[in-house]
Amino acid sequence: MSIESDPPTLPRRVLGRRLREMREVAGLTRAKAARKCEMGAQTLWRLESGRNKETKKMVVNALCDTYEASADDRRELLWLVDESRKDGWWHSYADAVVPEAEMFVGLEQAARTVFSWQTMTLPGLLQTPGYRRAMWTIGEPLGRKIDLEREIDLLRRRQERLSDPSGFTLEVVLDESALRAPIGGMAAMADQLDHLVELSARPHISIRVVPLGAPQHLGMAAKHFVYLEFPDHLNPVLTEPPVVYVEGFTGGLYLDKPNEIEQYQAARASVLEVALDDRDTERLLEATAREYRL
Repeated sequence: MSIESDPPTLPRRVLGRRLREMREVAGLTRAKAARKCEMGAQTLWRLESGRNKETKKMVVNALCDTYEASADDRRELLWLVDESRKDGWWHSYADAVVPEAEMFVGLEQAARTVFSWQTMTLPGLLQTPGYRRAMWTIGEPLGRKIDLEREIDLLRRRQERLSDPSGFTLEVVLDESALRAPIGGMAAMADQLDHLVELSARPHISIRVVPLGAPQHLGMAAKHFVYLEFPDHLNPVLTEPPVVYVEGFTGGLYLDKPNEIEQYQAARASVLEVALDDRDTERLLEATAREYRL
């Protein structure tokens, strides 16, 4: 089987994974799905692995018909076709056809390891409902419309991964500043820190803090980011390379070029070098929670 030399862009990878998942839900082998759409099995393989040079909407529409895709799924896939020609992937919250959070969640759910470095707020996987609601309140002056029920459901879906340690590791490093901002009020923040202590007791979750006054490190330059690694595939060609997600005020940036990944790997190592270990972090979280309850 010939392999294209150019690595697949992130949108093509996401598109291919979604198509593969939909085919499996439909109960079709790759060969049978290809025959129904009058294409070669190898062509469908390249599409599902993100290694096709160009994806045509006509082909994706035919696959959606075969898999009896919902209107929302079809809209998402066709949007990914448009995005698949971009190198760097900037996803604007305001202009996106598909909700940005849904796209990030897809990567998060597929990842084997998630590393999150946060300087001001806590990552969604660790947030309590009270903390999350307070974060939504902060954005109200901007007039951003929020479907509260949808957001709560999305947060719940994301956090279900924390209850399944099989094949998943979460590694979070927080700047101490993120603990010192009483988002939601003193009581809510105390509950949030208690929640962090509970989560950190799970063997597949590590939560560490870079204390105020720590030595200089690359995390200061990188600001905040999420680094995702994906499971090894039996066919090495199909193993997805790491992705870095950088959240901005008006959109999110997805990075997957080797030189970009190397720089964020260096930032990750630098942050871990100056962070407190797990036990000292637990003591700091407990002490800070007590301070909020005084």
